[in-house]
Amino acid sequence: MTEPPWLALAREMQAIAQSGLAFTRDPYDRERYQQLRALAARAMAMGGDPAPIEALFAAQEGYATPKIDVRAAAFDADGAILMVREVLDGGRWTLPGGWADVNLTPAENTAKEVLEESGFVVRVTKLAAVWDRTRQGHGPSPFAACKLFFLCDIIGGSATPSLETSEVAFFTEDALPADLSTSRVLPHQVRRMFAHRRDPGLATEFE
Repeated sequence: MTEPPWLALAREMQAIAQSGLAFTRDPYDRERYQQLRALAARAMAMGGDPAPIEALFAAQEGYATPKIDVRAAAFDADGAILMVREVLDGGRWTLPGGWADVNLTPAENTAKEVLEESGFVVRVTKLAAVWDRTRQGHGPSPFAACKLFFLCDIIGGSATPSLETSEVAFFTEDALPADLSTSRVLPHQVRRMFAHRRDPGLATEFE
């Protein structure tokens, strides 16, 4: 999936406005950056109501950087990968994960997400990939994001759905679910995790 050029432009305008508002002390520059932020919201709304988007942008503070999303590729003893159904995405399947929280390392965030969403305790063993969300072909998003995929060993726990997930299951590479939550994971990303499990010596992938 290729996002439209206007979306990339709107995202860049928002980032410039956010960073400018974080550092400027000039009241006239502040007004200009606020106008730029409003233009970015209008561009992203593309004829719809820009107010919700502008409110979303206004809540972002500090220098604009990509957000961090962590995903866990945890395998059982037979080599099947752990997946969960996301309640917020109509019950579509994804690798456990989510936005990284502050005061936790990426690996700690990954283990936390797995436990919360699936009930399993994991040990993170390898950073398999660092992928830019847009370059990978995910659907449109107002913010840039880097997606960190970690290989994990399951060391305890049991399958337990949560408020965020309605089902927990394992899938082999040749029987992955068709209804993936593609805003979170894509089929080729999941398949690359199987490749990294087969060959732990593979280099970390990026871009």
